[in-house]
Amino acid sequence: MTDADATNLAERTSSSVLELIGNTPLVEVSQLSPSPDVRLFAKLESQNPFGSVKDRIANAMIKRAYATGRLVKGQRILEPSSGNTGIALAAIAQIKGYPITILMPTSVSVERRQMLQIFGADIVLTPGEEGSNGAVRRAQEMAEKHPEWCFLYQYGNDANPRAHYETTGPEIMRDCPEITHFVAGLGTSGTLMGTGRYLREHKPEVKIIAIEPPLGERVEGLRNLEDGYIPPVFENWNGFELLDRKRVVRPRESIEWTRRLVAQTGIFAGLSSGASLAGAVKVANEIDEGTIVFVVCDGGWKYLSTGAYTDDLDVAEAAAEKIIYF
Repeated sequence: MTDADATNLAERTSSSVLELIGNTPLVEVSQLSPSPDVRLFAKLESQNPFGSVKDRIANAMIKRAYATGRLVKGQRILEPSSGNTGIALAAIAQIKGYPITILMPTSVSVERRQMLQIFGADIVLTPGEEGSNGAVRRAQEMAEKHPEWCFLYQYGNDANPRAHYETTGPEIMRDCPEITHFVAGLGTSGTLMGTGRYLREHKPEVKIIAIEPPLGERVEGLRNLEDGYIPPVFENWNGFELLDRKRVVRPRESIEWTRRLVAQTGIFAGLSSGASLAGAVKVANEIDEGTIVFVVCDGGWKYLSTGAYTDDLDVAEAAAEKIIYF
């Protein structure tokens, strides 16, 4: 192979799967819009190499920890996760040679545990009735007992929203400069804070809308800020000032719109994506015209065992109250 051939090959290929994180496609799904004057676009974060929007923050948190000396070669990583962040961290940790411990509730789908096992993570199960908040509390306790470990703590790690400020926001503005509304679920709040701040700085009239479940109800991947825990990321990035509004989406709505998303567009997504879509449709019903971008956080393959796509709707709704999907 000549030097020119080698250069051309390098330009056409990636040297690592980590280079494939980000630059996800934006797909129009306006057939789901209630108005011909309101366009809907889905940001397909499911196309990241480890399957979710959390690939971005996992890579960013590990890179930042290493650059600042918080993480050194061979050091154990610790993180609470109900699924996607843990999967991405485990995959990257395995590639880079870091042992990793993930705390997750027993109420996650079986596919989540299987993926963590495939990527070599040590899994510590926490009581399902405590949900994600319980896993966070127990991880904090474990971090105090093991100060020699690197506790990344996605809920308070600035690299989380920063990753979206530096990548997701610019990608959306590049691909859809017509955007008038950005809609995403409220979980760690990193996607909303980072992407929202970038969009607001570059197009001040853009509306930033958070999707949350009703207080006391569970919509996978989302949290209500009144449930007793506000992520430090949300406070540190001035979330209350950044958000224009919050829209409530119930479990049944998230299931219904997830099914519509796959049936009418072919996008097979997780239920938090259906919740974001349901919220985007609610926004579309309130405006005369506009362009709404919402986030498809991950694909649906990790939830097949839950029956969310195939069971009777009443059965699927009941299961959604017990299983943490995101």
